[in-house]
Amino acid sequence: DRIMPLTRPTGQIPEAAWTSGFREMTEPWKGAVGCLGVAVFFAMTIGIISWQALEQSPEEWVLRGRTGGMLWERRRGALLLRAMPAGRTVVVIAVGGVPAAEPPPPRDRCWHDSGQFCYAWEEDAELRLSLEPPPAPSTECYSVHWTPLRPDVMLKDCFSMANISWYGGVSIRAQRWPLNGAESNTQPFVSGDLSKNPAGYGPVVERYFLGSTGVTVTAAPDVPLFLSLESNRHFCLGTPAGRAAVPLRYLLCVSPDIAAAHRHVGSQLVGPARALPDMALLGSPIWRYNGPTGSAAKIKRGLRALAKRLKRRHLQEGILALGEHCTATLAATDHTPSERRKRHDSARAWDPSLVKPLQLSITLSPYTSIASPLFLRSLRDGEVASYWLSLQPRFGGCSVPLLTTWKGRLCARLNVTSETALSWYLTRARGLQQALGAAYMVFEGAEGNAFLEQAVPPPAELAGDRYTTTLATALATLGNATVISAGARSSHLPLFVQMSPLRSDWSHAGLKGVIPSVLHYSLLGYNFFIPDAVGGSLASDAPADLELYVRWLQIVTFLPVMAFSTPPWLCCNAWVLNLTRQCIQRHQAFVVPLILKYSEEWLRLGYPIFRPAWWLSPTDPMAFTIEDEFLIGDEV
Repeated sequence: DRIMPLTRPTGQIPEAAWTSGFREMTEPWKGAVGCLGVAVFFAMTIGIISWQALEQSPEEWVLRGRTGGMLWERRRGALLLRAMPAGRTVVVIAVGGVPAAEPPPPRDRCWHDSGQFCYAWEEDAELRLSLEPPPAPSTECYSVHWTPLRPDVMLKDCFSMANISWYGGVSIRAQRWPLNGAESNTQPFVSGDLSKNPAGYGPVVERYFLGSTGVTVTAAPDVPLFLSLESNRHFCLGTPAGRAAVPLRYLLCVSPDIAAAHRHVGSQLVGPARALPDMALLGSPIWRYNGPTGSAAKIKRGLRALAKRLKRRHLQEGILALGEHCTATLAATDHTPSERRKRHDSARAWDPSLVKPLQLSITLSPYTSIASPLFLRSLRDGEVASYWLSLQPRFGGCSVPLLTTWKGRLCARLNVTSETALSWYLTRARGLQQALGAAYMVFEGAEGNAFLEQAVPPPAELAGDRYTTTLATALATLGNATVISAGARSSHLPLFVQMSPLRSDWSHAGLKGVIPSVLHYSLLGYNFFIPDAVGGSLASDAPADLELYVRWLQIVTFLPVMAFSTPPWLCCNAWVLNLTRQCIQRHQAFVVPLILKYSEEWLRLGYPIFRPAWWLSPTDPMAFTIEDEFLIGDEV
């Protein structure tokens, strides 16, 4: 039998078998295959988006200038100011009060103007950046203007302290240089009395900050502003929330280095119209009277006794300084705001020739006790609002005096917005000076905003530090032999500024804070200051630490004025008394001529007389944190 050969497979599937097999396989899996396709599509889409996000730069230029520009950093929600061509970031500003993580859109609302950038966070705030005319060819400035779109929006910009040292702004109880080591809670950016509020800001403030990278921050003076300091992290400028939307405005300027930044921006804060105080005070040591104060007769005897002791120890040149209580007691006058009563003549019995060649300084303040005949008379005559700060009623009625405390007493404060009150006050001061034969007048209590201290919105004419500025401007009309306790936009006036009292110890609230305070005052333009008394004046007793007294004496020798509360023969030995004479002589012969020389430069250019170490080495990081050295001009 013949066997048929097996046919070899052709690789083809019979049509009927393939079709039926596919149908049998796919029918149960239709949903699974569809879901798998959708998942693959979404995975590819997410991958493409993630790849684009990773490839996209986290920083975006929003405004370019000639030598730098502003960028927006998406990750932190921060504005960056960058200097070119080196590409160094000179300041990082963390934005608060708006959803900062939302990046600005690629389309600029101010696209038609290359010198501006505008962006709005819907229903929160609007940001406007703009290039401003530079104060010098090597400096470039940018205006930052935040506008809240709702009254409850609190704007807050925080300036990083990472790799940058900051100076200026505010004085504090334990002064730091730089400000990086300072700490304070959010509070109004106004001057204050440290004896009332040790955690507040001190008597000399300016809305100006200087950074070691060559950047300056200058806040607008006409808007309410809050400030907080977080040690070694940042300082923040913010606005209050309330019934009215308050904008946040400041100017950023960048220069090649920190010294150039201050020369071009900080030295011109108040313009070129500067005037010198009475420079004769520089060589005259101040001896504060701490003798008997019970009556005018006791004060007169005490002054004569102090003058004799100074002459006996060959310290007969200088000034005898009377405090406010002694001034009022010695004057023994009774004034009314309307000047309808004549002054008594008891104060005229004082003969200033009894203490010559020593001169006399008297102390006044814009406060009066509510128990004083002066205040009671103005209350009886219905002249409270004309002469004292008052709360205006909302729905008619009489004004209510705004009462505050001053040296432990409940007092009313002079209304500096009233021409009648200012005229009366200045006339009274001139009368006291003439009656007592005083060469100098010291005005305490010029700092602070009495309305904000009691959480009361101040009137527009007294917003911020306008009380201090207005009072300082008025006191400058008394002549250049005037001393004031505070400074705010008044460094150009011919006034001496009295520094805050310090503790009798080695801390930053005592001796260690002297040089930082000197640098702070001078940087803000207040070169003609009177430091606290040698050894500190907050201690109730005489300084017990001999070395502390000597070190303090040596530092004060190189400052504008030497002041003493405790005479050297009371606290120390004969060696310290001889050293005091030597220091006074060195101050008069060596330091005063230097100050006179560089005061002329200050008049012309506005440069500080007492300068930090970085003034001569503006790019040396080590110089930025030196707080125990200073220069007098560029020589010493």
